[in-house]
Amino acid sequence: MRHSGVMIKLEGKKALITGGARGIGRATSILLAEAGADVAIHYKDNSPAAQEVKKVVEGFGRDGLLCQADISKRDQVEKMVNEIANRWNQLDILVNNAGIWTYGAMGNMPEEVWRETMAVNLDGVYYVTNAAVQLMKVNQQGWIVNVASTAAVRGEAFHSHYAASKGALVSLTKSLAVELAPDNIRVNCVAPGWADTDMCTEVFSDSAYKEKVRQSIPLKRIPAPEDIAGPILFLVSDLAVHITGEILNVNGGSVLCGG
Repeated sequence: MRHSGVMIKLEGKKALITGGARGIGRATSILLAEAGADVAIHYKDNSPAAQEVKKVVEGFGRDGLLCQADISKRDQVEKMVNEIANRWNQLDILVNNAGIWTYGAMGNMPEEVWRETMAVNLDGVYYVTNAAVQLMKVNQQGWIVNVASTAAVRGEAFHSHYAASKGALVSLTKSLAVELAPDNIRVNCVAPGWADTDMCTEVFSDSAYKEKVRQSIPLKRIPAPEDIAGPILFLVSDLAVHITGEILNVNGGSVLCGG
């Protein structure tokens, strides 16, 4: 499904999308550019994919900036944000999208699996947000969207480390919403359910399992990344000017609980 950012105007805004080369991050980078924002596209390893997104962003007449970093490393994150500051001298929008989803059975889970998930999904958000907020405070405005998961509110067997990291993002969102409100920085969270992204490629290679997932969703469809990017665009727009600390579940009715 194709969305259009025509009704939302982000001209003059500068955005950083972590994990911006693939999946939800890619769709968000493109949608924000279509709405008028200049976009810093963060990626870790996949340079060709990031280059492709940059071309699409520039095709809308926007400035696309490639930012390579391992967000679990504080020095790399600070270097990335410094590059953005040197290029634009401002940062208005941060979408903390980068994350990993791995298998881990409690009782057998190696410590390194737990640590890696926390390093990327939680520490990485802390490092990026901690650096980005300094830029936002200079101009006394900002929009932060953390990408969590329905696993944050319902849990997920054999992925407890992932669910724990995403649950932490929900608490972080609510805490920062209050803390940063005096600086005119709004902090919200989008919590997707299943989505047809690279993260799910392996499990969806089993067509029977994919169909089982589809049938479990009340709307009977597995969303494309663009279906998650749309709500993110809304939350960083002036249409959401009075929304902060909100957890927006985007799951087709799969998990009906508030955040």
